[in-house]
Formats: sequence, C-alpha cells, structure tokens
Amino acid sequence: MANVSSTLTSYLFGLLTADTGLDYHLIAGLEDDGLSFRGESHSVVIQNTSPDLAERSQTVRYPAIYLYCEKITNSLKEKFATFSGRGRLVVEVRCSQDRIEGMERSVERYADAVCRVLDGARGTWQDGAYYTGGYEVAFTTLKHGGKNFLQIARISFDVEVSR
Repeated sequence: MANVSSTLTSYLFGLLTADTGLDYHLIAGLEDDGLSFRGESHSVVIQNTSPDLAERSQTVRYPAIYLYCEKITNSLKEKFATFSGRGRLVVEVRCSQDRIEGMERSVERYADAVCRVLDGARGTWQDGAYYTGGYEVAFTTLKHGGKNFLQIARISFDVEVSR
C-alpha cells in the first residue's frame, strides 16, 4: 500500500510543478486581479510534517507547499483487484510573513491556484488512479510561527485507485 501513496503523491508533485501547474495559475490569478507577479519563490515538498518541526529541522522557504497522502482505504470494490479503493491526498499551503496585513489574501491566492490545478487534473492519472474532481479547503487561524506569523490552507481530496 505504500507504493500507492508514493505513486499518488509523486504524480501530484508533477502536476503542481509542471509548466501549467502552480506557477502558471498563480500568475493567471494575479493578472485576473490586475496585479503583477513579484517573482515570489516557493517550495513544493512531499512531506507530512508539522510547521514547528519543519522549522526546527530544516530551512523553510515560504510560501511552502507540502504534499502527502493522509489515508489509504482498500475497500476491495473490484473482485479480482489487489487494491481497489481510494487515497486521500492533502496539499498544505503554508504562508508566513512578518506582518499580518495581506497574509490571508496570500494564502487564498495560493489555495486558489492549487484548486485550479486540481480542476484541470480530472480524469485518469497513472497506474490505475482516477481523480473524479472535488476537494475540500480549510483555512487555519493566523498564529505565531515562521517569519513571525503563519497561516495554512489545507486542500484535501480523494483519488480512486484500482490495481
């Protein structure tokens, strides 16, 4: 089952870092709002770690996007498949800055860009995975952390898998 989670997260990583991935949709969203892209660099990492632990153990470049498989369910819906179920993937957008002003808007822009990537990724992925669409976005409250203040948007969704 670990292979299912690594395959799904690797494919999602490829979607977000592709030419028509996160950067493309960030720029398009800013242009829709009449703003220009400041060339803000972000990091995309496959890792399930808390913000506190990540900051203590490594250098974090904000905004940071963390991808991980939260849960795998093998419900054996298909009779002769070894794995037939779903994987729950999570994309966490973590934004941090030294002032509160504009923090929420920054988190919303990144969450919107991730959702646009997912909207364009409906259909067959790879190795028997199929994304039907739909996701859930949850925003945390602003708290102390990172460069001074930290806010997280958590985008979670299910991918059907049959092998």
